[in-house]
Amino acid sequence: MNVAAPSRDVPLRIVPLGMFDARRPQRMVERSLYVHRRSWMVIVSGFFEPLFYLLSIRVGFGALIGDITVDGRTIGYAEFVAPALMAAAAMNGAIYDSTMNVFYKLKVSKLYDSVLATPMSTADVALGEIAWAMLRGLLYSVAFLLTMWALGMTASPWIVLAIPACVLLGFAFAAVGMAVTSYMRSWADFEYVPAVQVPLFLFSATFFPLEQYGSWSWIVQLSPLYHGVALVRAANLGEWSWGLLGHVAFLLVLAAIGLAVTARRLRTMLLT
Repeated sequence: MNVAAPSRDVPLRIVPLGMFDARRPQRMVERSLYVHRRSWMVIVSGFFEPLFYLLSIRVGFGALIGDITVDGRTIGYAEFVAPALMAAAAMNGAIYDSTMNVFYKLKVSKLYDSVLATPMSTADVALGEIAWAMLRGLLYSVAFLLTMWALGMTASPWIVLAIPACVLLGFAFAAVGMAVTSYMRSWADFEYVPAVQVPLFLFSATFFPLEQYGSWSWIVQLSPLYHGVALVRAANLGEWSWGLLGHVAFLLVLAAIGLAVTARRLRTMLLT
């Protein structure tokens, strides 16, 4: 009996984004750096929203609430909120670039059609654009960390590990953001972005401990931002447990799904 040889396409179906086709994704990052070299204010603008929240809590609101107890440890309310706002800054940076900017390049300027006329592939486009959105989130995170340090809101030297946590969070949001953007038909569809982004910001244990949500806490745990907040908050407090691996796994799975959907959508839209 003859046994059919394994298809050469099987690895490409298993590995998200057709990684074997990605050769030059850094070229998309280089292009973005070149384009924004004279418009740096556009890049840093999204950092200010969570920063203003942080300053308002630090100066006034936090004094009204005082200290709170989280997992048996008493900390100031501002120190509780600051890591969550750092994670939110990473989310904002990734979302801004992976949604409206990608839509403009995909549907308006037709940039990706031009890129594919070169030796670059759809995997290069997807990975490059997601990497750029992730780098924007990283920029916000580093700036926010420096602000926390200047205000005396870092509780542990382990806070430096919040940076890779924010990179992972930005990667997940960038991948999902680009995947969702590929389904958008017009600029009007972007009304749905803040309709999702704002609830995520407000209800991801950002301003209240998870226990305060009571029987609704399981819904909070479905939020990708919640898992990023948990990782950054643990880094700031220097408290580690095996449960943090669950947060990492959630974000990795979300990123893999976003990558796979983005790759399939770009191949469908640009090569057929």
